[in-house]
Amino acid sequence: MDLQKHTEPDLRKHTDLRASDADRDRTADILREALAEGRLTPEEHAERVEEVLRAKTVGELEPPVRDLPAAHRPPSAPPFAPAPDRPLPGAVPAAAEENVVAVFSAAVRRGRWRVGRRTHAYAIFGSVEIDLSEALFEHQQVVIKAISVFGSVEIRVPENVSLRGSGGGVLGTFEVDTLDSGDQDAPVVYVDGLAVLGSIEARARRGRLIEDILGRVGEHVNATLRKHRGH
Repeated sequence: MDLQKHTEPDLRKHTDLRASDADRDRTADILREALAEGRLTPEEHAERVEEVLRAKTVGELEPPVRDLPAAHRPPSAPPFAPAPDRPLPGAVPAAAEENVVAVFSAAVRRGRWRVGRRTHAYAIFGSVEIDLSEALFEHQQVVIKAISVFGSVEIRVPENVSLRGSGGGVLGTFEVDTLDSGDQDAPVVYVDGLAVLGSIEARARRGRLIEDILGRVGEHVNATLRKHRGH
């Protein structure tokens, strides 16, 4: 067997591809930048633009910009996309997986606990505190539905997750500090709520971070698979 034949890359696969209008536009942008920087004279720029317009393949687009620095820069990272304002359809169940209730009392959920996809919090003449700063996130999208009547609901999240809010108050306050994580795969916490003569507040707990987000989710998935295989 000829191993060299199978391991050497075929460079023609790239250069022989038909060029698209977008490919020509990107190459023309490099030439326009070079003209503005004084690397090309107006005559050289015009000649090279004509070559770009005549190009039929990707390979034919390379010679006009081969000697320009911009053609050798690594591709820029895609722009950061903020988390959507609402969970994706079907990502979060309609029914609560956990309820935190305080009626003429106080209820607290904090420490190392596993966050479900949907948690409901009710504070009726009482107070509820939900602290996610040390919690384990096994799902990327989490909804906390909060109802406060003559009470208060306080929600704290790690500062490297995204936080979104949707709700209001009737003679009460609903405050959610919008937060965007720098990690596209970080969990997104959605707080929905209504405060009637009460308060709902959600914000980041500074200094608290989730570490190895994808690793924790992966460990949970692998453990679940092993459990099912064992039956």
